[in-house]
Amino acid sequence: MKKVMVTGASGFVGSSLLRSLAESGFQVIAALRHSSRKVYLGVPDIRVEGLLSDTDWTLALEETEVVIHTAARVHVMNDKAMDPLCEFRKINVEGTLNLARQAVRQGVRRFIFISSIGVNGLETSTKPFDEQCEENPHTAYAVSKSEAETELNRLLTGTQTELVIIRPPLVYGVDAPGNFGRLIRLVALGVPMPLGCINNRRSVVSLENLVSFITLCIEHPLAAGQLFLVSDGEDISSMEIVAALARGMNRKMLILPVPDFLLKFGAELFKKKSLYIQLCCSLQIDSSKARNILGWRPRKNTVEALEEIGRLYVKYVA
Repeated sequence: MKKVMVTGASGFVGSSLLRSLAESGFQVIAALRHSSRKVYLGVPDIRVEGLLSDTDWTLALEETEVVIHTAARVHVMNDKAMDPLCEFRKINVEGTLNLARQAVRQGVRRFIFISSIGVNGLETSTKPFDEQCEENPHTAYAVSKSEAETELNRLLTGTQTELVIIRPPLVYGVDAPGNFGRLIRLVALGVPMPLGCINNRRSVVSLENLVSFITLCIEHPLAAGQLFLVSDGEDISSMEIVAALARGMNRKMLILPVPDFLLKFGAELFKKKSLYIQLCCSLQIDSSKARNILGWRPRKNTVEALEEIGRLYVKYVA
């Protein structure tokens, strides 16, 4: 089996990926900051200073055949940086390119970069995003991911290191961070949801499905040099997400029929536009390329996965 290095191995996606690869028999190395905790018993880890432009990855890359790069500076709540885009670029662009350069020198065969659907944009209107759509990043985070993709393509073209880029939408799981984690807690508390007038469609991907797709990309020969947009393959409304979580928790939810224009006005008033877009607008993905080229099939459908998350949350977290 391939020797695989996972960056961001203590994160939401990285830790689950690390565990799955180890259990599947891969020889795995976890790349962690010095301050990170041990992530999985039996998996060796290499401690690094962080994802910086001068980080030394020599030990972590020794005899490594595949790098799966999940580490990044992600959305920061109440970001105090004077220039947020500059801070995102330091980690997500310069730090990533430093790792990729060293991977080429060390003879790494494949570099899998976990990007973001934000590179395509925040929402869709008439047609889903696919791999042919123009990039239209709106946030500093998405801009940094777009720039990293461009520079990685430029750097790795013509080398022995194959590049695979994966752009997932919202990744959900029982211990998901960010807005989805907050949504789970609100559902568990039975907080009324003002989504009764919202009829949006969202493409999402469960943590288990994303991990299975990344794993397939480690060895599949047709993944080399490709960009993939990946999702569960079925779109769902925000109200349906809430309802599925509530069923799993055996909770009754009060869904309030608040008109969309009032929600939009409130979001602008309280500077929560990004939350409004995520809850009320549509973002659809055509992930047929992943299925047609690699033969990938999601392990779970969205509603079943959400209901299971609700059950697990009540059992182990709440």
